[in-house]
Amino acid sequence: MASIVGVAICQLGISVLLAIISVYLYTQKVLMSDNHEEAHTGPIKTPKSFAWLVFLSFVGPIFIIIGLVNYVVSQTKPSAGAAPTAESVAARIQKVGAVQVRDANRPLKAGEDVYKAQCAACHAAGLAGSPKVGDKTAWSPRIKTGYEALLNSALKGKNAMGAQGGGEHNDTEIGRAVVYMANASGAKFAEPAAPAN
Repeated sequence: MASIVGVAICQLGISVLLAIISVYLYTQKVLMSDNHEEAHTGPIKTPKSFAWLVFLSFVGPIFIIIGLVNYVVSQTKPSAGAAPTAESVAARIQKVGAVQVRDANRPLKAGEDVYKAQCAACHAAGLAGSPKVGDKTAWSPRIKTGYEALLNSALKGKNAMGAQGGGEHNDTEIGRAVVYMANASGAKFAEPAAPAN
């Protein structure tokens, strides 16, 4: 909308400038024609044509501006006072986050299941610098840091890997996935047990 206003102001300025130039040229022509015979002729020959030029230089841009504004604002919009649909209201007031209620007493998933659901996308192929499951040379230095360090890296994220904690799986299930991957790559970690209630 601001650009249309800018165009309108420029158009109006040009029109005023043309009107001033036309007035100047007309007065020069009248003055010169009183003094001597002029060999050159211009587009304005009579006061009537000058009046039409001045009139059109002001009215023409106004119609152009009205047309541009009408073009911009004529897109399909709900009419004023129309009742909003339930879908449009829901889309406008949609929350950024959502609360998920889960069964806290559900059985914990096995490490292999969590690995397939959450970890395999990168660790199966070794993408983004992640150690490939089963690659003992890539996992050896990581296994030496111990289970707690590996679990901490998984829960909080490390390098290109985002934090895995707080998602679909709880921390114990993430720990089981860490143990599954490490044990498949040469470690001998014990699978974490379910926390006591």
